[in-house]
Order: sequence, then structure tokens, then C-alpha cells
Amino acid sequence: MDTTIIERHTVERTGWLRAAVLGANDGIVSTASLIIGVAAAAGSEGQVLLAGLAALVAGAMSMAAGEYVSVSSQADSESADLARERDELARHPEAELEELAAIYRARGLSSDLAQEVAHALTLHDALATHARDELGLADFHRARPVQAACCSAICFAAGASLPLAAASALPLEKIAPGVAGASLLFLMLLGALGARAGRASIGRAVTRVAFWGAAAMGATWLVGSLFGTTLG
Repeated sequence: MDTTIIERHTVERTGWLRAAVLGANDGIVSTASLIIGVAAAAGSEGQVLLAGLAALVAGAMSMAAGEYVSVSSQADSESADLARERDELARHPEAELEELAAIYRARGLSSDLAQEVAHALTLHDALATHARDELGLADFHRARPVQAACCSAICFAAGASLPLAAASALPLEKIAPGVAGASLLFLMLLGALGARAGRASIGRAVTRVAFWGAAAMGATWLVGSLFGTTLG
């Protein structure tokens, strides 16, 4: 009888979950804020919708580019560290073995057991062992630039489409309050979904995204109202 227990940990989701939540949250907040700002400045309904559509396209591309560049930099650093570790293993295998044993002693193993474990894992896969235990590069933490870029762009566009859809369904005089209310609801749902996926506190996540979303929309409404009045 197979008694193997398969455990699933939320830490394995951190790579795509971070990019997804960031993209969707930014899509909702930035697009809703821009729509509210333009509407508050007494722009026409067409101008408001065009501004929202432009924010969706530009924001999605910006998120993709930003994630790809930043995560690529992380990937380059990881590759450089692995190359350096591979060279050290080839030139100083005994020193690297002792370094690994010292890590295990620091974690609480006895000297003999630490040496035995270090030797066994070195024989199994020396580079992977040093990457994990010395450099902290677990496989599910490894940088994946394309995955991060695509996930952020798609989630930004999905998030941005929500306030844009709300704006398109409302008359001009109701766009600002209607989009603000709908976007806060969307943000709270997103916060709850992200917290549930990460098995974190739902209340804290919902409060966090709602606060910052309201602050961003309030700031752009104020700017639109002031400059719209001044320019008008």
C-alpha cells in the first residue's frame, strides 16, 4: 500500500503569482485612475474611453518590458553565480565539500553527519546542491523572464479591461464615481483571490489593495478637477 504523502506548498507559486497579482492590480489602478482623472477634467466620453484604451495597451507593453528586463537581470546574475560555482567545484572540490559541510553544521547537524551528507549530495549532484544550499537558488525560485513578462502583460490587460468596460457602460457624468466604485470592488476581489491562492490573510490583502487603489484614484480625480477647471 502506497502511503506517500504529496504536499503542495504555496511558495512554489510565488514566481507567477507575484507577476499576476502585480499586473492585474496595476491594470485596474492605473487605468481606472487615468479614466477618472480625464473624466474629472471634463473630457468628452470619447476622450475618456480613448485614454482608457491607450492606458491598457501602453501599460500592458510597459509591464511586459519591465518584467522581462528586470527578471532577465536576475537570471543573468543567477547564471553568473552558477558559472562561478561550477568553476570552483572543478578547481577546488575539497574546499567546496568542506564549505557544504560547514553549512550543514551551522544548521544543526553533527560534524560527522554533516560531512556524510555533504559527501553524499556532492556525489549525487554537486552543482545543484551548492545552488540550493549555498546560493539559495531553488528551482521554483529561478528567474523566468518570458513567463514573468507574458503573465504581467496578460494580467495587466485583463485588469485594465474592467474599469474600461465600466466606463463604456456609463454616461459621462457618472463615469468618475461609477468607475471608482467598480474598480474598488474589482481590487478587493483581486486581493481576496491573491490571498486565497497564497493562503494568506484575506482581510489584510483586501484592505491593502483597497486603500492604495482609493488613494491613487482620489489623487488623479483631484488633479483632473484642478487642472480641468484651470484650463477650462
